[in-house]
Order: sequence, then structure tokens, then C-alpha cells
Amino acid sequence: MNVLITGVAGFIGYKVAEVLLDKGESVIGVDNINDYYDPRLKHWRLKQLNSFKKFIFYKGDIADFSFLLSIYEKHSFDAVINLAARAGVRASVKDPWIYLETNTKGTLNLLELCKQTGIKKLILSSTSSIYSLNEVPFREDFKTDLPISPYGATKKAAEVLCYNYHYLYGIDIIIPRYFTVYGPAGRPDMSVFKFIKRIDAGLPVPVYGDGHQKRDFTYIDDIAEATVGCLKLSGYELINLGNDNPVELLYVIELIEKNLNKKARIEHLERHPSDIEITWADISKAKQLLNWSPSIKIEEGISRTVKWYIENREFVRSLKEEE
Repeated sequence: MNVLITGVAGFIGYKVAEVLLDKGESVIGVDNINDYYDPRLKHWRLKQLNSFKKFIFYKGDIADFSFLLSIYEKHSFDAVINLAARAGVRASVKDPWIYLETNTKGTLNLLELCKQTGIKKLILSSTSSIYSLNEVPFREDFKTDLPISPYGATKKAAEVLCYNYHYLYGIDIIIPRYFTVYGPAGRPDMSVFKFIKRIDAGLPVPVYGDGHQKRDFTYIDDIAEATVGCLKLSGYELINLGNDNPVELLYVIELIEKNLNKKARIEHLERHPSDIEITWADISKAKQLLNWSPSIKIEEGISRTVKWYIENREFVRSLKEEE
């Protein structure tokens, strides 16, 4: 296969590309290398991918349709995996415009690319954030038209556009909804990366609220495996990809303390209104359609992530601190 992966220098994009390349597939990667967090980490990930002969990278933005079309004319993709997104709930409240541009318009551009060129398969990354204040565990058939952040709203809009193009043009579209993905070389704005770096440096660890909020932390390798598996499916499907085992933030901090052999200095901050108390994925559908369930428990995942951090400590410490 010849697969276009957008957001290939991002955390999930780089790992999905790696899985496909390990299987011998060809990957055309696209990323705009934006500065939402320190671009040096994105270049680090690209360096890992550049060791593969079947990997080609183009710097560009999915909000630019002519750019996407020009790449297709050179490579003729068999499938598109759209992992390019502006992520972050609190950041989306500060600047919703860029989220609309990338998450919604960018997805529309890729759907138009599929329609105009005859690409018959698209995978769109979505998020647990669209479930908002639903009861747990979250199921794919829950009502999701009341997200409480611009991030969730723009991802929901992308899902709806995808159904429209599936219905009108017969494009196979599979939408995995990711639940708090973490692991080595993860996003610096996410809690696990930030907690490890700050605990190791002896800096205060920011915790919004009392720390008893729960997240369905899901290890990156499990997410990448399932995402690649989505290429085998057809039709229009929404699929939760989570660990099915939500844990408290304070427990995650305890695991990091244990692996670093250092004590955290927790600084409690006011809970943001766009934060929810718990995320929890019902993964029955993923088990049925993908024959998938997560294999890495939070204890092992944190151990692996801390190990990567220690091996790359000086590089990680040099990265710009994220809010």
C-alpha cells in the first residue's frame, strides 16, 4: 500500500507510520511542523522515520488543498490516515480559530481529495473529548453533539463531514476515538510527559483540581496497532480506542515517583470548566471489529515512558516548557 499520513511528525502519526513501515508499506508523510509545542521533538520523531527507505516527507498544511493535490499527483495514495490535528482542550478555548482551520477545514480538504481522486479509504483520528458529560463508560452510540470545548466541537464537526462524504460518495471512513494517549516521545503538553519532566527536575507539578479525576490512559503502541488495523475495515465506523481502565491522576504521579525514585511537589490549580471528571472507553466494538484490546497496562506503560525519558534526559530538558 501507499498510505498518506497527515500529522506524521506528531506523537500518534509518527508511531502509526513506524508500524506501517515495519510491515513493508510505503508512507507519504505530511506535517506543517507547527509550534504548538517545541518543534525539535517533531524533528526527533521524523529522524526516526527517515531511516526507512519507503518513507517520504513533505512539509505542508492540510488546510491548503492545492498542496494536498500536488502530493497526490506525485504518489497516488491507496488510503489516507488523518492524524493532523490541533489538540488540547484548554488551548482550544484560548484560540478556537486554529482548531477550526486544522481539525475541520483540513478534514474537509482531505475528503475532497478522496472524492476528486478516487481514494476509497480514509481513517480520521477523533477523541474522547466529544463525549463531554456523558455517563461512563462511553459508547460509540452515545449522543455527542454537546462537546464542551472548541477542540471537541471541531472534531465532532469533522466526524459529521466524514459521514456526509461516505454517504454521498461511498468512501470507506473509519473513525477511531482516542482516549488519553501517552508513551515515549509523547506530547509535552500532556500530563504524563509534563509530570515526568517536572518531578525529575524538582519543579512543582501542576494538577488541576484535586487530582482524583480519572483518565483512560492508553499506551501509544496499542493505539498505533489498532489504527493500522482500521485500514482493513469498510463502511462508516466509529470505534473507541482506550485502555478500558481509568485511573486517577494522583496514581499516575505515584507511578512516576516510583520509577524516578523522586518525590513530586504537587501544586493544585483551579479546575478548568472544560475538564471532565472521568473518561472511560467501552471497547466492545474494537474487540469485535478489530480483534483488538490494549496489551500494555498503565504500570508497564509509565515504566517504559520514564525509561525513554532517562535515555533522552538532556534532550527533553532542553525542550521549551509547555503550559
